[in-house]
Amino acid sequence: MHVDVRNAEDVIIVDLSGRLIAGSGDVLLREVMNELVASGWKKVLLNLSEVNSIDSAGVGELVASIKMAERFGTAVKTLRIGDRVRHVLQISRILPRLDVYEDEGEAVKAFGAPENRKLSAEE
Repeated sequence: MHVDVRNAEDVIIVDLSGRLIAGSGDVLLREVMNELVASGWKKVLLNLSEVNSIDSAGVGELVASIKMAERFGTAVKTLRIGDRVRHVLQISRILPRLDVYEDEGEAVKAFGAPENRKLSAEE
């Protein structure tokens, strides 16, 4: 699993690629989401277009990361879920609970008006 993080306005876009599976992808997703929430980001877009496989650990971490972020007031949306990953998320009944977009610009707009992000002391 590989992760790149970038931003568009006040939205952090997390570009995930590779395999979101036990032992690597799930741990990396957890670490990235924890860091973003701890840094005060309130709008996170998970780009899953380059995720080519996901297992039960990956599904579990995806759900856990979104729930954790929402507990701390961070909105999470998903972008471009590929067919194989979409199938797994449908079977596991997670897909209907996700806010999924196919267009990055539309997803960013869906978060609403830009807001000021609270900066931590390290920034």
